[in-house]
Amino acid sequence: MTGTLRYNSHPEYAMTKTLHALRLILAAALAALSVAAQAQLSIEITGAGAARFPVVVPIFENESALPRGVSDIVKADLERSGLFNLVDIGPLSLPESRVPDLADLRSRGADAALAASVIPQPDGRYEIRFRLFDTQKQQEIGGQVLRMAPAQNRLTAHRIADFIYEKLTGLPGYFSTRIAYVVKSGARYELQIADADGANPQAALVSREPIISPAWSPDGQRLAYVSFEQKKPIIYVHTLATGQRQVVANFKGSNSAPTWSPDGQQLAVVLTKDGLSQLYTLSADGSGVRRLATSSGIDTEPAWAPDGQWIYFTSDRGGSPQIYRIPTSGGSAQRVTFEGTYNVTPRPSADGRLLAFITRNNGRFQVAVQDLTTRQTTILTDSTRDESPSFAPNGRMILYASESGGRGILAAVSSDGRVKQRLSVQAADVREPAWGPAQKQ
Repeated sequence: MTGTLRYNSHPEYAMTKTLHALRLILAAALAALSVAAQAQLSIEITGAGAARFPVVVPIFENESALPRGVSDIVKADLERSGLFNLVDIGPLSLPESRVPDLADLRSRGADAALAASVIPQPDGRYEIRFRLFDTQKQQEIGGQVLRMAPAQNRLTAHRIADFIYEKLTGLPGYFSTRIAYVVKSGARYELQIADADGANPQAALVSREPIISPAWSPDGQRLAYVSFEQKKPIIYVHTLATGQRQVVANFKGSNSAPTWSPDGQQLAVVLTKDGLSQLYTLSADGSGVRRLATSSGIDTEPAWAPDGQWIYFTSDRGGSPQIYRIPTSGGSAQRVTFEGTYNVTPRPSADGRLLAFITRNNGRFQVAVQDLTTRQTTILTDSTRDESPSFAPNGRMILYASESGGRGILAAVSSDGRVKQRLSVQAADVREPAWGPAQKQ
């Protein structure tokens, strides 16, 4: 989680401590853990949806012309979602240029089938042509033509999987998105960026001091985060394409928990420059600092609502840590959570329908969601030390940090709790996940 509420290093919500003190406790706890940097996250599916859509994804026609395959990645994406059952038709390819035998594929148990071909281009690139068919209605659902360089096989595969996912579920796919997270090896911290499936990890920042609270800008081009490299928590904005970094909050005391406004023009942050941890907004370049709320307690962990009208946050102003929201223009805060005595780290879904957060349930810290219309709350996980929930752009999956065997791992759960995954690195500690926005094609 971001802000003061780090129960993995401090089991109870100690209101007498400042944000800075708790972050130092976190840093000490992480320093005792050793991980293998640059290792790729592996994904284990631990639960799947009750009803899975049967679909054929064959080897693409002429796929052997590619230096690296595409169809296997498409299949892995769909299978990992927990919503699809892949119907095996062996080495048979289904060329995009003609309609496959849909009745035969239907008899094999498939409700949908992909036909795809690889066409080498004179410039060394490749054209991937594909069409998706409904075997029950005996008709084409849609298709695309994608051009790719040899090194773009993974991104192209993710986009094809996104297409299939959207056509068959009605929701945008999330396979071509990226995730950010922090790993540690000895005295070395790394802020890593990887594909949504954990592959292709790249270090955006390496430091000998802790890195926490990464937050994606809405365009996916920048990350805001907190670094301790100057021996205190300072908020930076990091442009990923160039590696350029800018300090946006370096006030007296702690500067933490950045979160972007939906238009990417502002950040909500937590500062202690005027005393206890309080909420402020500022421009993405660090100018225009404005105090959002005044509280006699600790306010922390802000998250902007997708409509830009509200900021959700955690506060103990009512006596126990609960989730509130406040208009971005300022005003009175409204309490959002009422069940239980410990609810923290609010994260709204992109459609504004759900709010993910961490709740304490019989001494265990677990991921929960609240339907913001009905106010009904559902606990999604059965683990004991969950933190840092982060929605996929389509709201279907929630990425979060947890523990297994005494070390930090990432995990994911669907918003209905049916699909579960574990993302881990052998002998590694992984923390602070953040799911990036949908990628523009």
